[in-house]
Amino acid sequence: MATTLIIEDQIEIPMDLRSLADFRRWAASDAFPERGRIDWIAGRIEVDMSPEEVFCHGSVKSEIHGVLYNLVKNADLGYLFVDSTRMSSSVGDVSAEPDIVFVSHEALATGRVTLVPKAGGEEGRFVELEGAPELIVEIVSDSSEGKDTRRLPAAYFRAGVDEFWLVDARRPPIVFRIHRRGPSEYEPVEADAEGFQRSVVLGCSFRLEGRRDARGYWAFDLLRK
Repeated sequence: MATTLIIEDQIEIPMDLRSLADFRRWAASDAFPERGRIDWIAGRIEVDMSPEEVFCHGSVKSEIHGVLYNLVKNADLGYLFVDSTRMSSSVGDVSAEPDIVFVSHEALATGRVTLVPKAGGEEGRFVELEGAPELIVEIVSDSSEGKDTRRLPAAYFRAGVDEFWLVDARRPPIVFRIHRRGPSEYEPVEADAEGFQRSVVLGCSFRLEGRRDARGYWAFDLLRK
């Protein structure tokens, strides 16, 4: 009987991963693949081996991260993580690596979010966020559209994440949508007359703009007020 599932001759997934706890142990082990994005969502393992597109994913992520990082750092709001930072929630039945994650000092102080130490117990080294971060950003790619627009938002909502930002910059018009928690699912925030959407978590409003640079490639500006 096969003991692993091999994907594209690059990823080996053990066949005995029957629970979120099993998946998290594997994700924290040396056997976990360094390539690709591998998530656990509601009892399913989802693997995305597609390369990240340079402008409509990488550039817009860099812009959003840069603006939010400066805001979070200057106001000492907490911590902003980007790429390969795993967050897990048993309540949400999810273990994923969001594009951007914000965790406040308060969330860590109250235990809403805990830092999972790296194996070996060396002080100050962590490999995972466990719980409900206040804000998560996902940027849609061709290979992740269903996951980013349906399955992950549902999982993040179950986990208790306060705000979910969805970005799709693959083609105009650019989609930039801030969602807050409603009674049973995330609900989009209504934009003001200038197109800004309010983030309660960060205490200001944002608008994402796209433009062509001098070479004709897409560039992005995240404005706030």
